Amino acid sequence: MVAGEASGDLLAALLLDGMQARWPGLKSGGIGGPQMAQRGFQAWWPSDKLSVRGYVEVLRHYREIVGIREQLKTRLLANPPDVFIGVDAPDFNLDLERDLKGHGIKTVHFISPSIWAWRAERVEKIRQSVNHVLCVFPFEVALLAQHGIAATYVGHPLANVIPMHADKAAARAKLGLRDEDQVVAVLPGSRQSEVKYLAPVFFRAAASMQIAQSAIKIVVPAVPALRPAIELAARQAGVLDHVQILTGQSHTALAACDVTLIASGTATLEAALFKRPMVIAYNMNWLSWQIMRRKKLQPWVGLPNILCEDFVVPEFLQDAATPQALASAVLAWLDAYTCAPAKIAALQQKFTTLHAELQRDTPKLATDAIQKILES
Repeated sequence: MVAGEASGDLLAALLLDGMQARWPGLKSGGIGGPQMAQRGFQAWWPSDKLSVRGYVEVLRHYREIVGIREQLKTRLLANPPDVFIGVDAPDFNLDLERDLKGHGIKTVHFISPSIWAWRAERVEKIRQSVNHVLCVFPFEVALLAQHGIAATYVGHPLANVIPMHADKAAARAKLGLRDEDQVVAVLPGSRQSEVKYLAPVFFRAAASMQIAQSAIKIVVPAVPALRPAIELAARQAGVLDHVQILTGQSHTALAACDVTLIASGTATLEAALFKRPMVIAYNMNWLSWQIMRRKKLQPWVGLPNILCEDFVVPEFLQDAATPQALASAVLAWLDAYTCAPAKIAALQQKFTTLHAELQRDTPKLATDAIQKILES
């Protein structure tokens, strides 16, 4: 298996739970993170080696990433596994899967690349690279079938992990917060490049929020490896002593908060499953942004908006993601709890419907599909 970054590590770990239940003697190895390691996965390289987003950022790490892929391919060809499962990270995994499939190794890709949102040209590479795709959104199976790609809808694993009705009071108690506090969760990303571009802006927005409403409590879940960079950004923005930085605990923070200021990515879906209003932002290297926006197929970037096919929560991208704009949007959500509760209720209902649509017995459906691939 190969999983990149924190979200891939979590998704792969949940899949491993199902695979180990079906195949108790399962042996797994490759590239993974701490969640996978807890399931006995042998990480030959850590998943954070692949935690790079953006064209220019990838180029800076290109030689190292390609070197890892070549070493992994050599190892797998010398000792072929029964199946290779690439978990997300399509830019790394699809090329590797194509080479492995060419040598007769069964390949499965977990989480379809979002060809429905951007980079539609990747569909041909998917067809060449994989025997089967495990899809987390229901509409993806028919889309892939149009291109001759076998796929199974397995639901989204996070929809089973995150409760339909999270206990906000318990989460707040765990973090030492009161029921009556106004709480904002700030999630500046799980990649080094995301923290580099977003954390300074997010913390300046946090400073503006606290100037406007001094009683606001701000919690910041940090990937352990990125905590020093996040603390530095908070210190430079002058808010280090006024925010609560957590090691991990993103789900606790999302359960505890009223609103989240959040980097575009899988975390936005997690926030939606917690039924939390959010402000989505993204910023990256200028050249990467120019390339990426030309390949975008939909008006939305955030997963909740894409899945609801509407701007149900605001997005601020690149130059629009200013501290002032972000702070104003977060404060507007906080005010809505008092001034426009129907708006909050409507959003929560949309997210509840979305949650129900994504709930399936993912481990069983996924392992059923993998079993068929092994037997084919």
